[in-house]
Order: sequence, then C-alpha cells, then structure tokens
Amino acid sequence: MARVISVVNQKGGVGKTTTAVNLAVYLAAMGKYVLLVDLDPQANATSGLGIAHQALEHGLYEALTGQVLLAQIIQPHDLEGLRVAPATNALAGATVELVNLERREFRLHDVMQQVRHEYDYIIIDCPPSLGMLTLNGLVAADELLIPVQAEYYALEGLGQLMNTIQLVQENLKPEVKILGAVITMYDGRNKLSEQVMHELYKHFPNKIFRSVIPRNVRLTEAPSYGKSILHYDPKSKGANAYERLARELLELHENNI
Repeated sequence: MARVISVVNQKGGVGKTTTAVNLAVYLAAMGKYVLLVDLDPQANATSGLGIAHQALEHGLYEALTGQVLLAQIIQPHDLEGLRVAPATNALAGATVELVNLERREFRLHDVMQQVRHEYDYIIIDCPPSLGMLTLNGLVAADELLIPVQAEYYALEGLGQLMNTIQLVQENLKPEVKILGAVITMYDGRNKLSEQVMHELYKHFPNKIFRSVIPRNVRLTEAPSYGKSILHYDPKSKGANAYERLARELLELHENNI
C-alpha cells in the first residue's frame, strides 16, 4: 500500500505546489511508483506537469462526487512511474457540494482506496486554505509535509494549521502524523532570524528537514513550460535541493521514522 503524503499549508505562495510536484517527480525518478493528486482548484500541479486541464472531460471533482472512478481520470506522464490525478476548474464547486455528501471529510480517502495498492507513494497537493478540500487532504494522508517560507511573516497562520491538524487527529484520523516542515524560498543573503527558527522548532521539534529549498529562478520558470525542475534544468540549485529532499524522505521511511 502506498504511503500517502499531503503537502499542506493554508498560506499561499510558500512553494507548496512546487514541492508537491518536484518531490513526486524525484521519487519517481528514483524508481518509485508515484501518484500526484492535485486537490487545488487552481490546478497548478496539473498544468505544471504539462497537462492541459481545460481540455479534460473529467478530473478529481468528478471522482470525489462519485461520477467516475479515480482510475478513469488518472493521466500518464513521460516519466516512467509517475501518474497524475488532475484538477479542473470544476473542483472549485466541490467545497460546496461535499458539505451535503455522506462521509464528506473522507471522500478523497475513500476514492484513493481504489488505486492505493498500485503505488509506492501518493503525494497530495492541497489548496492554500483550510476548507473542505484541505480537510479531505488531511484525512486521506498518512503523513503531512509542511512547506514553510523562509520569512517571518510566513509563520503567520501556522498555529491555526497546527490546531486544524490536531482536530483532525482527535476527531477524524488519529493516526495521521506530521512528517516534518521543509524550509522553502531560502535566500542565503537574508539569514533566518532567531525568532523564525525558534518558532519553527516550537511547532516542529526534531521535524525540520535538513534539505532546504533555495529561492531559485529556474524553479519559478519550470511550470510555465509544463515541466518539473528535473526536466527543465536538472543541474540547477533548485533541482539539487529537491533531489536531496526526496532522498532524505526515502531515508526517513527506510529507517521507519
């Protein structure tokens, strides 16, 4: 059965989709079978891998609402071992429609059971909010990866996210755990203040990844070409950072931490 990792932070612009996409790509490049689930109505993870979501007849919305099977919407990728469950614009309506459905917080969890045995990893790119879709992403996950931008203001709202995770653990899925936080958009010229590091360690004691994602122009350019950083510029600093993150993640799991 696949390990399910949700990449989550309700604050936008912290490199969440970039992390979800490139982590999925590097895990696949390392020989794992990976499904990337785009749970964000903006569909940036979908388009960032070259899939024209506007042209798709069905996407994750139809799977969540029971109109089609998840397997029917999954798209192939040129990279062997990587598949994508794409988002379309229709997913924006799911927030309202899911409210009235049975097991509304478990819709994603339930539909993923159809394909979970086919993959080593399922990576979920959650929306930048704490609404019903993100709640589905939290409940569907075994582990949570939280990208945190390397700026003080990026810590705002982190307490709210941690409270939501605690509520999910207490009321919906006790076994979901925080895998860790990964620092993104790091600029070596602007050192993290002691306050930022203190706050991070308070929220994530012993759970901050050693791999730090730098602020890198090539990382921001790659999605506009429908490519991951591995396929756009594999020798860039951004590519090296995500490769290290994927290796660190595999190492953690191999050690059963």
